[in-house]
Amino acid sequence: MSKKEERNINVTLTADDGDKDDIIISFSGFIRQLKRFLIFWVVTAILAGILIPVLFAIFTADQHKNLTALVSFNYSGIEKGLAPDGGKFDVNTLKNPNVIERSLTDLNLPLDALESIRQGISFEGIVPSDAIDRITIYSSVYEKGDIKAAKEILDTTYYPTQFKVTFNYSACKELTNNQPVEVFNRILENYAQYFFEKYGFNEALGSAVTGMDYQSYDYPEQIDVFDSSLTTLQNYISTLASSDTTRFRSTTTGLTFADLSSSIQTIRSVDLTMLSSEILMNTVTKNKPALVDYYTHRIEILTRECAVSQSELEAVTKSIEEYQLGSVIVYGDSGQGGLQYNSNSDEYDKLFDRKVNAQKTLTSKQEALKDYQKRLNMLKAQTPGTQAEIERVEAELSVLNGKITDLINKTNATANEYYETVYLANAYSILVPASSSAMTVTKSVIKACIEPLVIVEALLFVMYFGMSFLYSLIQENRKRKSKDKTDDNDEDSAEEAAAPAEA
Repeated sequence: MSKKEERNINVTLTADDGDKDDIIISFSGFIRQLKRFLIFWVVTAILAGILIPVLFAIFTADQHKNLTALVSFNYSGIEKGLAPDGGKFDVNTLKNPNVIERSLTDLNLPLDALESIRQGISFEGIVPSDAIDRITIYSSVYEKGDIKAAKEILDTTYYPTQFKVTFNYSACKELTNNQPVEVFNRILENYAQYFFEKYGFNEALGSAVTGMDYQSYDYPEQIDVFDSSLTTLQNYISTLASSDTTRFRSTTTGLTFADLSSSIQTIRSVDLTMLSSEILMNTVTKNKPALVDYYTHRIEILTRECAVSQSELEAVTKSIEEYQLGSVIVYGDSGQGGLQYNSNSDEYDKLFDRKVNAQKTLTSKQEALKDYQKRLNMLKAQTPGTQAEIERVEAELSVLNGKITDLINKTNATANEYYETVYLANAYSILVPASSSAMTVTKSVIKACIEPLVIVEALLFVMYFGMSFLYSLIQENRKRKSKDKTDDNDEDSAEEAAAPAEA
């Protein structure tokens, strides 16, 4: 086929009732029309590609003034929705007014925007895919059988450990240019310090222990005050030690929690015991009758408390003896990822823990009762101590107070470093900080206008294609009719010329 013939390929659609309604479709004509309207289509497509994003930016810019960041919490208890201190964790503390105020102050910005910033921050918990799969399995178990175990499994709630933080600053007219992203990132950074101050609770303990004025008590009572302080300190250190898996040693004090516990035990067994014996043996007191009344009152209280603790212990012990463990309910093969559930083991463990705690409480109160009874007997049997003995006891009490205060300061310093470098070191982290606000808005607008832009461009192309086809159809059929008319005229002329010749 020649090149000229290729350019004149036509398709004729012939009607059944004759050739007057034949429609000619010319591919060459269609191509010519495509070329004819090409510039118009290209210009229109370019203008649409420019105008649509611009219009989106003008009319919907405020809707896209969002900054996003990703933060993570990683400490024991967050998987149960708990804060480091054991209370309920609330991610909204991240937009605490104190944190926002500190951030604005750091950047030398006015505090007028504080409330609008706080209102513009929102959170979305991120649920990982494995948690979604687990919830789906639980739901399937529940739907297959209405059993108590399945219901209790469904009661389990997933608490996210990662959060998407969004800051919409459209209402923050006080912030311009890149200030929104600077403020937002500074808030996220300052929250780390707020988080530690809120949940690194060792300093609060030290303030509570040292806040007592021991000199306002009688000498035997001062021994009780110091003993109580050492007990509180020992319990606190034991709590820290139970969470320490690294055998932490402070670079500031050079001490471990075991060292601090040993120091407490030394003060208690040596200093406190010797001073207590001296006070009791010499009946060193500021007011003997008042002290007798105090001991008598304490003995009465401890006697009642011992009776209550004994009753509680007996009740728990009886419950454990009568308790029968229920059967284990298994869903599927536990070795292949199935579910295994013991409906009664948790309750049994709780009862056993209650028994242990009740036994400890009863023993402690019984020992205290014996001690106060001994003190009362000695106090009644002896005369009060001399002034020299009182002065010596006061000096030794002052030294003891200094030792305990120093130990508390070392405990606070050690615990403070432990919280910062170990326990809460990775408790809060910024996984993805916010990026430039102008760039963020631009990306958001472009992302939002992609779909309508694609639709408009597709419609323009369809219009361009359809218009080219329609014009080619009209032009080719107009040419065909004109040619047919010319051919008819030529035939008529030929017939008229041939008629005289025949005559």
